[in-house]
Amino acid sequence: MINIPAIKIGIVAVSRDCFPESLSVNRRKALVAAYENKYGKADIYECPVCIVESELHMLNALEDIKQAGCNALCVYLGNFGPEISETMLAQKWQKETGNPVMFCAAAEENIGVLSSDRGDAYCGMLNASYNLKLRGVKAYIPEYPVGDADYCATLINGFVPVARALVGLKDLKIISFGPRPSNFTACNAPIKQLYNLGVEIEENSELDLFESFNKHAGDKRIKQVAADMTKELGNGNKKPEILEKLAQYELTLLDWVETHKGSKKYVAIAGKCWPAFQTQFGFVPCYVNSRLTERGIPVSCEVDIYGALSEYIGTCVSGASVTLLDINNTVPKDMFDADICGKYDYKFTDTFMGFHCGNTCASRLCNPTMKYQKIMARSLPAEVTNGTLEGDLAAGEITFYRLQSTADNHLYAYVAEGEILPVATRSFGGIGVFAIKEMGRFYRHVLIENGFPHHGAVAFGRYGKALFEVFKYLGSEKIGYNQKEKYSTENPFI
Repeated sequence: MINIPAIKIGIVAVSRDCFPESLSVNRRKALVAAYENKYGKADIYECPVCIVESELHMLNALEDIKQAGCNALCVYLGNFGPEISETMLAQKWQKETGNPVMFCAAAEENIGVLSSDRGDAYCGMLNASYNLKLRGVKAYIPEYPVGDADYCATLINGFVPVARALVGLKDLKIISFGPRPSNFTACNAPIKQLYNLGVEIEENSELDLFESFNKHAGDKRIKQVAADMTKELGNGNKKPEILEKLAQYELTLLDWVETHKGSKKYVAIAGKCWPAFQTQFGFVPCYVNSRLTERGIPVSCEVDIYGALSEYIGTCVSGASVTLLDINNTVPKDMFDADICGKYDYKFTDTFMGFHCGNTCASRLCNPTMKYQKIMARSLPAEVTNGTLEGDLAAGEITFYRLQSTADNHLYAYVAEGEILPVATRSFGGIGVFAIKEMGRFYRHVLIENGFPHHGAVAFGRYGKALFEVFKYLGSEKIGYNQKEKYSTENPFI
């Protein structure tokens, strides 16, 4: 997977000066050994500097983890900890690098330590959290942040996908080709929140893209890319005559990314796909969008800038391809009765169908087929709508989520875990039958109540915990989720 950062977490132990420094050092060594035994060495770096109550120790540790190439920090309280220098480390780390930090703490190992080697990190974590708030430092603190070496190793590993998303975002550029289609305001939102997150935005005209596409005519790489498409599609290649144009377009996007990322390291694309795209380019971009998304360069449909942002976050968190779908239509009652009721533990209102024209990558579809776009072909010649990738989405666990700026520039998010059911859709496009517990109420009191658009990002697996932490760290004012309890806007008399 390209286009996402590799994470290296610097683990810095801290010690209160009235406690033995060796207590923190030995606990740090045990933590690192436990991590390497469970997860390997790639994600972490053990800082040899233990910060006792000294600002100079703090500076030495800061310089050491920077020199080691760390891009995330874990402050580990091996005992009560020096609340000033440990939080000063987090503050300077964030100011100088912009990278994320977590805190966790050591539990007491056994009865034997209580008489003379008690660490009191359970208490020290309270002081650390207060000092972090005094300094205005954002830190990832796990739900229960105190434990033995094996437990804290698990906590740090849980920080890896969160850190990957946060590090990726601060070096992300979203490249858009617009403007958005007429009569399609749903995915339009202020871009100020992108700047607040550290994300750069480059907005281009569709005409700029068309000019670049034409300049790629005759590119010597086209046949090689078309051959790769042929291999990927196999028997699902129903429109071989369009492959060279699609290959030309893929090269156009990839070259644009390389020449326009500028000072940023990572890129996501918000692309235009209708109404003039088909008649001028002579195809639809769906299949190409899916191929870039498979590599870690998400391409959202319909110039959905926050959709591209959400897809990129999910790519970083999961380390795998994601997709962007319409929360599209209800499951027909006869389909529910025949294929779902009594076979799966879901109510009718827990189910819906997620769809988009053909932007989901082939590896996420059952029997993917590249053909024409049926909706667009209702009003256009079918030959200019070739290039969409169709198939039922493969069954399995999913997380539906989105990060969005509201019209009045507030940052909201939602996360809901569920699954794609192994139920044939009997429909067209990239589509699946989704089931999320309490979806009907979530739909009304999170999605509708908070003005979320119809596009939702989909990560293939259960990633709600990490996504929730990312959205919280980013300062999302609301994070909606599906729940059994009454929502604040829900009629209490129902």
